[in-house]
Amino acid sequence: MCGIAGLVGEIPSARVLERMQQTMRRRGPDQNGIWIGEGAAMLHDRLAVIDIEGGRQPMLRRIGEDEYIIVYNGELYNTQELRQQLCALGHIFSTHSDTEVVLTAYLEWGEACLNVLNGIYAFSVWDIHKKSLFFARDRIGVKPFFFTHKNDNFLFASEIKTLLSHPDIHAEIDLESICELMLVGPGRTPGYGVFCDIQELPAGWCGTYSRTDGVRLRQYWKLEDKEHTDNTEQTVAHVRELVVDAVKRQLVSDVPLCTFLSGGLDSSIISAVAAKEYAEQGRTLDTVSVTYRDNAKYFKKSHFQPNSDDTFINKMNDAIGAKNHLVILDTPQLVQALFEAVEARDLPGMADVDASLLLFCREIKKISTVALSGECADEIFGGYPWYRDADIRRKAGFPWAQSTEYRASFLREEWRQQIDATAYVDEKYRQTIAQVIPEGIHSDDDRRIREMTRLNFGWFMQTLLDRKDRMSMFSGLEVRVPFCDHRIAEYLYNVPWEMKDLNGMEKGLLREAVRGILPEEIRVRKKSPYPKTHNPAYMRAVSNLLRQIIDEGTSPLFDIVKKEALEQLLTESRAQPWYGQLMLTPQTIAYFLQLHHWMALYHVTIR
Repeated sequence: MCGIAGLVGEIPSARVLERMQQTMRRRGPDQNGIWIGEGAAMLHDRLAVIDIEGGRQPMLRRIGEDEYIIVYNGELYNTQELRQQLCALGHIFSTHSDTEVVLTAYLEWGEACLNVLNGIYAFSVWDIHKKSLFFARDRIGVKPFFFTHKNDNFLFASEIKTLLSHPDIHAEIDLESICELMLVGPGRTPGYGVFCDIQELPAGWCGTYSRTDGVRLRQYWKLEDKEHTDNTEQTVAHVRELVVDAVKRQLVSDVPLCTFLSGGLDSSIISAVAAKEYAEQGRTLDTVSVTYRDNAKYFKKSHFQPNSDDTFINKMNDAIGAKNHLVILDTPQLVQALFEAVEARDLPGMADVDASLLLFCREIKKISTVALSGECADEIFGGYPWYRDADIRRKAGFPWAQSTEYRASFLREEWRQQIDATAYVDEKYRQTIAQVIPEGIHSDDDRRIREMTRLNFGWFMQTLLDRKDRMSMFSGLEVRVPFCDHRIAEYLYNVPWEMKDLNGMEKGLLREAVRGILPEEIRVRKKSPYPKTHNPAYMRAVSNLLRQIIDEGTSPLFDIVKKEALEQLLTESRAQPWYGQLMLTPQTIAYFLQLHHWMALYHVTIR
């Protein structure tokens, strides 16, 4: 993985370009390059994974009189197939890198190349002769791509901080930004960059820019409503085939690779398939797990977290013969990492859920450069409680954010008078579910599940993918997500609910599909969410920090939030969930700490 950036328009000084590139250094610590041409510049910082020497960027190729240059961030999982196909068409390759395959595919097929790419990517190609820029983002949105068009300059980058390092781009927010931060944060409306004038290319979209035609965007991929014609037996077999193939494809690496292992269903599937593949090659898989100091002492069972992970990690690891590395996080680390996580994401995030992943990735980097993770299986296979609980399922609105009025109660009165909080969130919700069409739907349950899938796919899953990319790349670690293979998403979207909920179990279809791959105790284990600390010391620590901010009274946070609302938050025994069960009272307090740090660090001003 890498950091990419570029601009079309007035070329700034070398110092500005170097400053922009420096902001990407954590994403790409191994190699860097800058290409400057007439009216355009392309920047790249590389984390070398495949063809370490041959894959240097920016990469230039010529066809006749035409010249093209690419900057690319991602991994292509059908590189070999595409290289063979392109060779048959007469193309000659000089490297083994997937970057050259992506560029050659674009030269051969133009924008239609996106229809044949299987991978996670964000890339841009500059046509030197036509002075036109093409850019694209992968179907699921695993890799980021932000851009801005200002003062007749078009700038793009993997992260917001790179755009903000350009002198024309300022850390400004407006009324809509405040709505995003306070009413849907840490989520974001697809395509919205929160900072004024900054957008994110949505998942499955591409675009072009030239100074004559401006910015033109189009959606090249989306989930399509269809009739599901496979019977249950065929569906189970196809899911098994898709999942196993996706994991195997993503094991390709010229540097050390490991897997996340929580002892839950999703990470265990990936680890089991990877361990078997490694064993056939005479190799031992490394797995990595995370826990928290004293969690066994303070852990309490709940409907959402019925058991802790430790026992299941050991059982799974023994079953597949892997070498496990256990990372133990402590409260002081988590609190400090809250602020680093803001710098990684460029926005307030998921509080200690972000912070813990950042610390975890930092430790993983000591043993590996690439890791595979089980993210997004719940969104695609229907594993969350809001899919399976009929009462939750029937409620309108985003199921992980049913606290709009509570969130709005923190706003200063001047903002509350200008914002209709319920209408803002409701409009986002209705726009999303309106994308579902009746094709292949035979019951109210099926329609609602498809609506839930759209909501999760476009919102909740994107928040998790943001988190995964920024926290991992902050340590120069590439994390791949096999369940985000677009073939899995396309197929599962139209599978009827009674199949997904096979045998009345959460993700019952997936569980049946991996029968024999996992130990039975792991295969039937009830879902447990991403582990978080249960130590009361964490609540005390974040409360003390927020108390200091309130007492000092000078934080830019108070330009948005009422002091008295924060006072009340510190005295409540249990506040409403801010973002589902992942963000309860301690995490809500931590979110405001992150918002404070973000506004101060980036010198955020309000228009």
